Amino acid sequence: MRIADVLRTKGSAVATIDPDVPVSELLRSLAEYNIGAIVVASPDGVVGIVSERDVVRHLHEIGADLLSSPVSAIMTTEVFTCSPTDTVDSLTVVMTERRFRHVPVLSDGRLVGIVSIGDVVKSRIGQLEQSQDQLQAYITQG
Repeated sequence: MRIADVLRTKGSAVATIDPDVPVSELLRSLAEYNIGAIVVASPDGVVGIVSERDVVRHLHEIGADLLSSPVSAIMTTEVFTCSPTDTVDSLTVVMTERRFRHVPVLSDGRLVGIVSIGDVVKSRIGQLEQSQDQLQAYITQG
C-alpha cells in the first residue's frame, strides 16, 4: 500500500501556519482542528513543523512569554517528508526509528497531505485484516 492510498482514505487537507504567527494562535489552531501538529509554511513551501510536544517543552523552558513568541522560535526546521508513492511499510519503519508522529507528504515540492502514526497503523491493521479474510476464505473453500 502506498501513501497515496492512505491520503485517498483520510483526505488530503493539511493545516498550515505562518512562521511569524504567535504561539498563542498556533494553540488556537491545534485546538480548533483537533490535531497534534501543524505544518509551518511560507510562500517558499514547507519550512518547519510544530507539535504539541514542541509547545510543552518550550513552555517548560520559557514560561508564559512563549505565547507571544513566533512559531518559528519553536518549530522543527529539519522536516522529514515523504511522497505519495512511498510505501506505508517503509514510512512505518522511518516513523518508528526516528520517533516521528507526523510526516508531511510532498509531490513535486508541493504539500499534498500529512500522515500521522495513527494513519499508518490504521492502514497496516486494514492490510492485516484483509490478509486474514483471504486466508480464511482460502481455507474454507479448499
